[in-house]
Amino acid sequence: MQLTADFFQQTAKVFTVSELTRSIRGTLETKFAAVWVQGEISNYKLHPSGHQYFTLKDQRAQISCVIWRDTMLTRRQPLADGGQVQVCGTVTVFEARGQYQLNVQIIQQRGVGLLQAKFEALKRKLEAEGLFAPERKRPLPKFPRRIGIVTSPSGAAIRDMLNVLCRRAPWLQILINPVRVQGTGAAQEIAVAVRELASPNEAFGPVDLIVVTRGGGSIEDLWEFNEEIVARAIFHSAVPIVSAVGHEIDFTICDFVADLRAPTPSAAAELVVPDTTDLQRQVDRCARTLARQLLNRVRDAQQRLDHARETLQRCLTHKIEGFKHSLNHAFRVIQARSPVRELLMRRNNLADLHRRLVACPAHVIENARHRFNRIEGILRVLGPDATLRRGYSITMNDHGQIIRTTAVVRPKAKIRTRVSDGEFGSEVL
Repeated sequence: MQLTADFFQQTAKVFTVSELTRSIRGTLETKFAAVWVQGEISNYKLHPSGHQYFTLKDQRAQISCVIWRDTMLTRRQPLADGGQVQVCGTVTVFEARGQYQLNVQIIQQRGVGLLQAKFEALKRKLEAEGLFAPERKRPLPKFPRRIGIVTSPSGAAIRDMLNVLCRRAPWLQILINPVRVQGTGAAQEIAVAVRELASPNEAFGPVDLIVVTRGGGSIEDLWEFNEEIVARAIFHSAVPIVSAVGHEIDFTICDFVADLRAPTPSAAAELVVPDTTDLQRQVDRCARTLARQLLNRVRDAQQRLDHARETLQRCLTHKIEGFKHSLNHAFRVIQARSPVRELLMRRNNLADLHRRLVACPAHVIENARHRFNRIEGILRVLGPDATLRRGYSITMNDHGQIIRTTAVVRPKAKIRTRVSDGEFGSEVL
């Protein structure tokens, strides 16, 4: 390489060793987020800290590897030099020595199967992110009116599902979004179909439930349902999703992310809709229960009505008896205070007084007349009129009050004086 002035101008920045190493580390970690590498183990060492160090090599190159003590490995056999393994991890740089290394997350013997290892790796990753969390699982609608199905339109799974759905829920509207269920690019189609059904547009109305399904097969056949793009499409769906992929013994990433996993497509059809026969039996049972409860309530109401009638009858009888008693008491009181009786008693008293008056002796009347005349004479002598005739007078103020002392009289006060034959007014000087 010939160095020119332009080259030196473009590389004018001078890095420190740490800066350059850190930049290389960032580039490696960005480009190789997770890689699978196979080779032979050499220089294996289990450090007292619990970390494991070894070199993975082939005929032409080697790379340093480290397994941190908090890494959860599925491998149970101990590592040893000379072992042929496949490892999955992230490429990074050990800055202190300036060497790149592989942080191992998964390790297995060569020949165990790359797909199964990839399955375990993705499962562990998504589980750590919370995509499998039970608390985010949503309940399925009890009576869906419209469901969407993501599957191959020519597979046996859709035929089995349609037979069960039409038999159990003839009212159900079924919307099939056809996709390929295996082969390169099928995972992309499945993810797009899920997003389309979960986000209705003018072409179709909203669905209450989505079923992702296909028939059984090998891990290679079912692999498209283990892809991360499908898992994230199911996770972000606003509509509950049922996964019915493969047979009962088959498990996919799609099963773990979905709100419900059905063991088979036919079982999924039985889980998402109620059976009309069962519903009819439940309706009949509810009708019988309602009729029985209604009859019991009517009988109970009648019994309460009879009891209330008897209570009312007793109360009315008691009230009537009370009114009769009060009326009889009032009648006796009126009779005891009858005007006729009172008049009769007064008439009898008057007659008795008359008889006593008639029977009274004449000298008694004469003595009474004499006492009267004597008292009258005393009154004529001692009364005020007799005093006035002897030359005395009575002076009063303008209010008619008698003036007994001069202290109560003021100049110019109006006074009146009474003498034996009349009155006259005057003014005080």
